[in-house]
Amino acid sequence: MTAQAFGGGARKPAPGLHFLATPIGAARDITLRALDILQMADVLAAEDTRTLRHLMEIHGIALNGRPLIAYHDHNGEQARPRLLAALAEGKVVGYASEAGTPLVADPGFQLGRAAIAAGHPVFAAPGPSAVLAALTVSGLPSDRFLFAGFPPNTQTARRKWLSEMADLQATVIFYESPKRVAAMLADLAETFGPDRPAVLCRELTKRFEEVRRGSVAELIEGLQTAPIKGEIVVLLDRPHGPRVGPEDIDTALRDRLSRMRVKDAATEVAQAFGLPRRDVYQRALALDHDDD
Repeated sequence: MTAQAFGGGARKPAPGLHFLATPIGAARDITLRALDILQMADVLAAEDTRTLRHLMEIHGIALNGRPLIAYHDHNGEQARPRLLAALAEGKVVGYASEAGTPLVADPGFQLGRAAIAAGHPVFAAPGPSAVLAALTVSGLPSDRFLFAGFPPNTQTARRKWLSEMADLQATVIFYESPKRVAAMLADLAETFGPDRPAVLCRELTKRFEEVRRGSVAELIEGLQTAPIKGEIVVLLDRPHGPRVGPEDIDTALRDRLSRMRVKDAATEVAQAFGLPRRDVYQRALALDHDDD
């Protein structure tokens, strides 16, 4: 596809800031509208200018002397004024993340807020997103979902962060590094129980695309025999079964505390109700203390 093929009859985009979704793998996963904006924008900005140059070359789009400005988390304070000045002059500014949809675990949020605050129009040219691609192929419920981003790096912070989502009636979606995914899955098993259905996607739309489905425990076992590399998305199913109240948990804990240690009682009740073990353990400690 050449620039003439898709840009010949297209109108120039309206002045303002245009956020462009770019391919997460396959270069052809880009919309005609995004290509039109890349072709006709007065100013282009990108999280990684080399990646955008390469994408434009693949699709036959010449820069033709137009400004191509690097904009990322580390230079936003310096780059934003230049982009806002172009918007103030009534120019068309196109911004592309390195891969996927801008603002979804990618820079652009502060730029969008600044443009809105200054009264400039902001547009989205929708397209690829690893979050939605993973949800589509996962087989998990899609009627309600939460993109939770990247979990914290340390175990203590990660488990606390995960416990806040324990009762969420939605599919939860995470991004994770291949170096930390095994530890994160272990924390999922500890927090949500090893039997919770989950899906691990890697390298979506790329040559080595892979989707692993099963319980959290099965995914952990799979990583032990077949480690993975690349861009990773993890999805966790919502809790199933009847909702339980505090009185139900206390009753179950008291029953078990009468015949087992606090730690074992908490583990068994947490798994039975699909609750965060840490929270149940704290409650078990309190009950054990009260009964002394």
